Amino acid sequence: MSTTKRATIYLDLALHRALRLKSVDTDRSISDLVNDAVRDALSEDVDDVIAIDSRHAEPSRPFEEFLAELRARGDI
Repeated sequence: MSTTKRATIYLDLALHRALRLKSVDTDRSISDLVNDAVRDALSEDVDDVIAIDSRHAEPSRPFEEFLAELRARGDI
């Protein structure tokens, strides 16, 4: 059984051209390049979710209140 799944994606012409050039330059397939890019993006999302969850217990305040404080201090 294969560990890959075929998918059809539509890329901007310029992105496709850039991927083809990078594919040739790095001797890697476009599929490998796209898989790595998607994997990196998803990994970054996981890191963001972990960071947000770790700050869940921190106190928060309304944005308007923060802006008013900045204005009162003369920062904006």
